[in-house]
Order: sequence, then structure tokens, then C-alpha cells
Amino acid sequence: MSNPDPISVFRTEAAELLEQIESGLLDLTRSLDDRDQIDAVFRGLHTLKGSGAMFGFDALAAFTHHCETAFDRVRKGDVPATHELVSAVLSAQDHMRALLETPNGDHDAMSTSLLDNLHRAVNGAGSPAPVAVAATAAAPVKEDAGGMREWRIRFRLPANAMANGTNPLGLLDEMRDLGDCKIVADISQVPDLATLEPRDMHLGWDVALKTDRPRADIEDVFIFVMDDMELEIAEIAGEKPAAAPKPVETPAAKAVVVAEREAPAIQAANDSKQNKSAENVRVPAERLDEMMDRVGELVIAQSRLTQLAGTAADLGLRSVSEEIERLSGELRDTMMVLRMMPVASLFSRFRRLVHDLSRETGKEIELITEGETTEVDKTVIDRLADPLVHLVRNSIDHGLEKPEERLAAGKEAKGQVILSAHQTGGEVIITIKDDGRGINRERVRAKAESSGIIQPGATLTDQDLLQLIFQPGFSTAQAVTNLSGRGVGMDVVKKTVEALRGTIDIVSKPGEGSTVSLRIPLTLAIIEGLLVRVGQGCYVIPLSAVEECLELSLEDDLRSRGRSFISLRDSLVPFLRLRELFRTGTEPDQHQKVVVISTGSERVGLVVDQIIGDHQTVIKSMSKLHHDVVTFSGATILGDGSVALILDVTHLIAVGQHQEAQLRAAG
Repeated sequence: MSNPDPISVFRTEAAELLEQIESGLLDLTRSLDDRDQIDAVFRGLHTLKGSGAMFGFDALAAFTHHCETAFDRVRKGDVPATHELVSAVLSAQDHMRALLETPNGDHDAMSTSLLDNLHRAVNGAGSPAPVAVAATAAAPVKEDAGGMREWRIRFRLPANAMANGTNPLGLLDEMRDLGDCKIVADISQVPDLATLEPRDMHLGWDVALKTDRPRADIEDVFIFVMDDMELEIAEIAGEKPAAAPKPVETPAAKAVVVAEREAPAIQAANDSKQNKSAENVRVPAERLDEMMDRVGELVIAQSRLTQLAGTAADLGLRSVSEEIERLSGELRDTMMVLRMMPVASLFSRFRRLVHDLSRETGKEIELITEGETTEVDKTVIDRLADPLVHLVRNSIDHGLEKPEERLAAGKEAKGQVILSAHQTGGEVIITIKDDGRGINRERVRAKAESSGIIQPGATLTDQDLLQLIFQPGFSTAQAVTNLSGRGVGMDVVKKTVEALRGTIDIVSKPGEGSTVSLRIPLTLAIIEGLLVRVGQGCYVIPLSAVEECLELSLEDDLRSRGRSFISLRDSLVPFLRLRELFRTGTEPDQHQKVVVISTGSERVGLVVDQIIGDHQTVIKSMSKLHHDVVTFSGATILGDGSVALILDVTHLIAVGQHQEAQLRAAG
């Protein structure tokens, strides 16, 4: 197997660092004097600058250096943290992403503009503009800490330092920038050539430094490698040797400062830390997808083996079949867990969006997230990102009022947008709720009638009326803005959710706000299904949508013709005869069954000839030739090698509700 590309690894880690920096900046907006967040942002910028320089991203390192310097001044109390500074660094952080993705692009003009904003945020509008960005980060400006002092620094990096991208030469260069520096390499732990591992770090360094900088600046050189290394910093005071150094505590971490006699114990502790960090392994998503495909094929093969063993008289074969069924089930469950991710990774993206929209619209907005530990399939999270962006922007633009309007209505000036997630059965429900003005039903109806979506005066249920906002090209905005008005966002939401075999529910109360709920399957790869027979064909109904099963005798079937309703606990439920819908051309069985399915508050019965039982369903996508067949969402392979189609519950419920509306109108 080929080694991973170091540049690709750096880009991935840099992207994670940028997310951490953004999260820290957004947390800082809530409490500008939060020292922990100030230190966290500084550490992230310092790490990004150092790593960028090591991997040849000089423009990124140089640009990041200015942001790091700004937060270093905040950290040392020279200037206060302000909302203007946070916003300037957030904008600069977006530019850092561009420098990361296209390091050779023409970014000078944007860099200069952003640094002007950063300089004004730190020093005020009247201060002179900063010097243009150089190819490499400039040396820090020295601060007098009470005269020249001599220091002895001994350090040894962990064995895997070079493999992880840490270049000791960069650390030595930073110490040279601090003052007069004499460096001696410690080769005492270099093994014999026969046992030497060339990828490991075997050297240590003994540095004599004469500088007017304080001890904190020396510690800052090691700030992003301090956790895993051996480090001793001692001041040389005249001829009297310094006492055994004590552990150094910095905002970044607690440095391990040891005398030479303590080195073995510290090395053991470092080994323990390295073993702990090795418990997490970065795996490309493509490999997980490939493994999921293999597990799916294994489940199909196991189903065929179970069917063959069931018809055989060989008890040994049955025993082996049961054991393989157990093992494949455990492997399937383990694989499903590997693909699951907490929705926190999805929700965290919207903190920045809400922050920027608040400044753009002049509205005071508070984003609240709930149920962030709820886990969903990675594919679902990736595909839900854009729909949720549209829904959050829609809530802020159409839902939340201006502060003065909210105060006039007896509300708090600050509006709320609540993102929540919770699991129920085989689904996860993601809810976007606001406490704004609610959906104006009269405006929705007027727009739908003028656009020809519905006939003037058409009778619609409240839910049907609210669902009109998801029609293509529909928008109630008075004018086209950066946020809304073109009528394409909500259409994208509906198409994406339905492609995920999900549904959308809307609840809106005038003056109180709106709630949009997305019901999404937990996974898209393997589902629990109910296998049924209609005519000579077998079909799978997702088990998460099944409420109950009833028997429909031939007499009841004949009696209900023309009505297509069944009475279920004092309520009428429409049902569809799948035999007629699929045009099987077969006679119904004597004892037919009704499978009641539901999505939210909508219920429909499906008349089938036989219920075979539950089935582990490996979902196979439909071919491009069948993409217009909306009744089915996919297919699966049964144990005997035949194909069973998976019913699209959302489409069938829509057909049933439409049939019910027609019957009620005719009656």
C-alpha cells in the first residue's frame, strides 16, 4: 500500500485547524474576555503558520503570521478583543482557505485588503497600514523583558515527529530569531546502523540562548508540539546552576520540564500518549464506502446460504449457516457504526452562517443547537448540508423580524433559530425552528394562484398549503436579494430530502414562528425491510415506515371497491391495491393483507397478497434508464438470486392522499 501524500495530509489537518479557529472565534463573540478561547485561537493560528511553512505554503504562513501577531497582542493584554477584530480574523480565515487550496494563485490584492481591515481592528482607523505580505513570515518584534538573559534549552522530539510533519529545523530557526543562539546536537540516543529506523527521530538538541525576550516567548516556540516532547528550559544565573526545573504551564498545554534523571519516566509517559493517539486512525471515506459494498454483498450471499441450508437435510450445513449469519450480522452492525457521524459536525457549520447573516441583515440572532450527539450516516450528513443552509437562511430572511418589529410585538429583540436532532426508530428527525412571524398563508396562496400552481379558490388542507413553498420557482419575497427571492432554494431542499427517502413536515403559527422537520433514514446502505408478495413479484417496504398489518378478506375487498378506505380505530385510512397499481394481471389471494405505512401524520394502507417477513435489505440504486420510475426507490437481491424492488413510501403516500382527495371531492 502506498504511503499517503504528505501535502494531502497537511491540507486535511489544516482544514481541521481552520474549523477549530472558526469555532473558537465564534465562541469568542459570546464572551470577548474569555482567556481560554483567546489562547485556543492563538494556538490554532500558530500551529497553522508553523505547519504551513514546513510544507512550503509560504504565502499561507506569512498571511497567518499577521493574524497570529494580532491575537498574541490580545493574549498579552496589549489590546482588547473586539467584535471588529473577530470579524476581521473570520474574513481572514476564509482567505486562508483560499491560500490553502490554491497556494500559487494571485491573492496579493485580497491579502492586502484583509490585512488593512485587521490592522484597523487592532490599532484603530487612524493607524498606518501594515507592510504588504512577504513571501515568508517576518520575525516577531522584540519586547524588552528587563535586559539580556541567558537560557539553556534541552529538547527531544518524539520518535514519530518527522512522520507527523514536525521539522526540528523550523524550531531551531525560531530560537535563532529570539537572540544569540548556540546549538549542539545530542547524538547519544542514535542507535547502531543495523537497528536504525531512518523514519524515526533519534536526535536531541542542547541550545544556549542569550536574549532579551521573556521565558513565555521561548515556550511559544514549542507551543504546538509541547504535549509529546521532552523539554527543559532553565535560566543560567551567573555561575550558580539553576535548580531542577519545575513543570511549565502555558495556556496551550502543560509542558514536561524534566531533569536528565527523570527522562526514562517521561519517555514512558510519552510512549503511553503516543499509543493513545494511535487509537484513532484517519481512513478515507472512499474506503469505508468500498467496505460497505463488500458487507452488502456478504449479506446477500449469507441470505442465499440460509435459504439453501433451510432446504437441506445436512445439520452441519445448517450449523455453519447460522454461525455465518451471526458473524455477518455483527460485521454489518459494526460497519454501520463506522459510517455514523454525530450531527454536531453538520450543525457547527451554521454558527458562522448565522453570525454573517446577523451582520448582513441587521437582525439579532441566537443559534441554539440540540441533540448534537445524534448519529447519522456520513452520506446523509454530506447531502443534508445544502438543504439545511437554505432552511436556515429562509428562517432568518422570511421568519425573523427586525429588532424594532420584535419589540413592538412584545418579543425580545434577539430572535432565535433552533437546530435540533433526535432519533426515533430507524429515522433521525432534524428540526429547524424559529420564533419569528410565521408563514403568511394568504401570501402563499396568492402567489401560488398567480403562478398557476393551484387553481383560484382551490380547497387545500393547511399542510398542503404550507407545502407549496417547496414548489419550483416559488418565492414570496418582495424583491430579489442576496438571501432569497429567486425561488430555487426550497425546491432544492425538497428534491434532496426525497432523494434520501425522507419527508418534510411544516408547522407554522402566525406571530409565533415556524418549525420545519426533516425525517431522514439513519442509513442509506442497509435497511430493515418488510418483504411482501404482490402477484408473482416480491417487494420490500422500509420497516421504519410500517405501522401495523391487517387482514383484508376477499369479501371486504369487494365491499370496499369504489371507496378504497378502511376503518382503523374510528378513523378512515385510504389504501392502494398494489396489484392494480403494478398491473400484475393476477387474481387476488383469498386472504389479502393491508400494510399501513405512515410518514408523520399521513397514513396509507397498501394491499398485498402475502406478508413474507422481515428482510435485511441491501439497497441497490436504480439504473439511469429507470430514474423516472418514482414508485420505487431502489432494488435488492433476495436469497434465491431474484430481484425485489423497494417501494418509495413518500410517493405511495402522496398517491394515496391524492386519491383520497379525489374521492372526497366526488362525494
